[in-house]
Amino acid sequence: MSNPFTGQSIESARRTLATQLRSAQLDEAELDARILLGAALGLDLTGLIAQAARPLTEAEASRLAQHLQRRIAGEPVARILGTREFWGLPFRLSEATLVPRPDTETVVELALEILREQKASHPPRIADIGTGSGAILLALLHEIPDAFGVGTDLSLTALVTARDNARALGLADRAAFVACSYAAALSGPFDLIVSNPPYIPSAEIPKLSIEVREHDPHLALDGGNDGYDAYRALIPQASERLAPGGALIVEAGQGQARNIETLMAAAALVPDRPPKADLAGIPRAVSARKMPP
Repeated sequence: MSNPFTGQSIESARRTLATQLRSAQLDEAELDARILLGAALGLDLTGLIAQAARPLTEAEASRLAQHLQRRIAGEPVARILGTREFWGLPFRLSEATLVPRPDTETVVELALEILREQKASHPPRIADIGTGSGAILLALLHEIPDAFGVGTDLSLTALVTARDNARALGLADRAAFVACSYAAALSGPFDLIVSNPPYIPSAEIPKLSIEVREHDPHLALDGGNDGYDAYRALIPQASERLAPGGALIVEAGQGQARNIETLMAAAALVPDRPPKADLAGIPRAVSARKMPP
C-alpha cells in the first residue's frame, strides 16, 4: 500500500490526514491531525506553521502513516503519543494505566478545597488508591509543596509508570508507591485519601467506545456486576486509615454518587458536602470526613 504522505508538504500532509480521519468518522479530526502531525515531526504548532511548505522526509511520512493507521483502528491519540496532559502536567502512559481524563480533575479540585479548609498544623499526608499513572496524586503534590503522598496499585507496571512520572515532574522525593490491593499495605493516618476506582458494571464494558474497551486496562474499568465492588472494598479500608478530620474523595460514575455516600456512611464517614460536579454537570467527586472522637 502506498504512503499517502510521500512527497507532501507539511501543510498538505495535515490536510490529507484530517480528511482521512474525517472519512473514518472520527470526532475532532482537525485537532487530532495537528497533534499527530506534530508528534510525527517533533514540532509544536509554531514549528508546523513556520515549516508548512517543507516536504516531509521519508521517515516522517512513514511515522505519520503509522499514526494514521493506529488512529483509524480506534487507538486514542494519547496512546499513540504515549503521554497525556492532566492538570496542566505531562503524564507518561503505559498499557497498565488509564488515560487521565478531564472529569477526574474534579477530584483534584475538591481535594484542594478540602485541604485548604483543614488548615492542618503539619504537612498533609495523602494516599491515592489505585494510582495508575499517578495523575491525581502528583497533581496534588504539585499544588501543595509540603505534602507527602503514597500511591497504591495492583499493577507493578502502573507503579513503575507512576514512579517515572513523579521523577519527571520533580516530585519523587515526596512520593512513594506501593503494590497492594487498595489500601491493604498502608497504615496511615492520612489527612486525605483519594481514588478513581474501577466503576463500570461488567456488562457495560463491551458497550464502551473502542478507545476505552480496547485500549484502557480492564482492571481499571471493571467495577463488578453493579459497579460498586471497588467502593465496597476501599471505603472501609480508607476509613480505618484516615486521621480524625481527614477526608476521603472518590470519583463516581453517572448516577452513582448517592449509593457511594451510603457506603461511606456505613463505614462511619460523614458526607458533609454535596458531590462536586464535572463540566457536564455529573456529580463526579464524592467526599466524606472521618469525624474526631
